[in-house]
Amino acid sequence: MTSREFLPTQPVILGFDPGRDKCGVAVMGLDRQLHYHEVVLAAGAIATIEALRQKFPISLVVMGNQTTAKQWKQQLNQELGNAFNIILVDERYTTLEARDRYWQMYPPKGITKLLPKGMRQPPRPIDDIVAILLIERYLNRLTESVET
Repeated sequence: MTSREFLPTQPVILGFDPGRDKCGVAVMGLDRQLHYHEVVLAAGAIATIEALRQKFPISLVVMGNQTTAKQWKQQLNQELGNAFNIILVDERYTTLEARDRYWQMYPPKGITKLLPKGMRQPPRPIDDIVAILLIERYLNRLTESVET
């Protein structure tokens, strides 16, 4: 999903939520403008990142630090030739946050609107939204360290 017609000229950050079966990918500018997000099969993640690298001026990869992070970091460096700095970000509770964010981005319609918030389940995987949250956590950490 591309959220804009024109491509950014300023460096952008690639968010990557690695998983065994599927991965979340997002591209966001330092201005927090979201340019792209998608859930991809793990087997196609490297190819997707390579295609995004051709399309966007990616300066950094921000990745979740849990389950498969070490293997993915090694694989990204090997297959993309150490093209990026890869920063690991704490991804605890991002799945819960992503569920709330999903409903902010795509407000519930019809009968789903009547369900209590805690019972609503997004109708699709939300790994891409986790990738967005990882970028935001990284940017928040940067702005916090500048302010202190």
